[in-house]
Amino acid sequence: MTVTDKTMTADEVVSRLSSGMTIGIGGWGSRRKPMALVRALLRSRITDLTVVSYGGPDVGLLAAAGRIRKLVAAFATLDSIPLEPHFRAARQRGGLELTEVDEAMFMWGLHAAANRLPFLPVRAGIGSDVMRVNPGLRTVRSPYVDGEEFVAMPALRMDAALVHLNRADRSGNGQYLGPDPYFDDLFCEAADTAYVSCERLVETAELTARAAPQTLLVKRHSVTGVVETPHGAHFTSCVPDYPRDEAFQKAYATAAADPAAWAAFTARFLPADGSEKSYRSAVRTWHEEQK
Repeated sequence: MTVTDKTMTADEVVSRLSSGMTIGIGGWGSRRKPMALVRALLRSRITDLTVVSYGGPDVGLLAAAGRIRKLVAAFATLDSIPLEPHFRAARQRGGLELTEVDEAMFMWGLHAAANRLPFLPVRAGIGSDVMRVNPGLRTVRSPYVDGEEFVAMPALRMDAALVHLNRADRSGNGQYLGPDPYFDDLFCEAADTAYVSCERLVETAELTARAAPQTLLVKRHSVTGVVETPHGAHFTSCVPDYPRDEAFQKAYATAAADPAAWAAFTARFLPADGSEKSYRSAVRTWHEEQK
């Protein structure tokens, strides 16, 4: 059987995206985010995005650059820093439209999209303000004897999904080796196209040589492209390969509080004419300066 080689670069991934798309971004908060793909997206002119994410610095960076028209999220956090600072600033200035739902509702929206359903019923949200702040949501009643009322969570269908995993092969099978899948498989299955960045590309047989088959989270049938990006989740965590870079994350959050500091931060780490290689070099130099 001939297996398609789906390897590409981060810039090739971005070349397949366009303004106005709905983009799903995997990971959770400041954990295993596809940051190299986000940085490549920032170097493009793509804008007017609807972003679907368990939000972290992916949301923050895109919001700071004015690329998000609408955000669908359950939260936007840096984990060790409770609220993503650029997300907070964007909300305070009315810089983006927000659909904020419960974490379980968000997951059910992914499930609905992955199964090509228009919605799925869920108890989460009933009795809370989620219906008030999202007046477009509807409820449905069970057709059975219980007659229970549920939130009808609409499918979170996406044009493209971006996720980051520990390992992958060239055909698009993706493996996580950390403590949690973070629903990355659902993001891929809920999108028309899906792009997986990984710490290391390996031969297919190596994926299960020292890890259980259950770690093969993402299947090749749902993947459009694969990008090898060592440290591609930085500054978020990608355990067991590396923890979150707490020092750099703190510097990021501190810079976000001041326009001049943020301009200096972006000029150093995220210039428009930069690259992932130059980003990693700038981060290494910064760490040396901190010693």
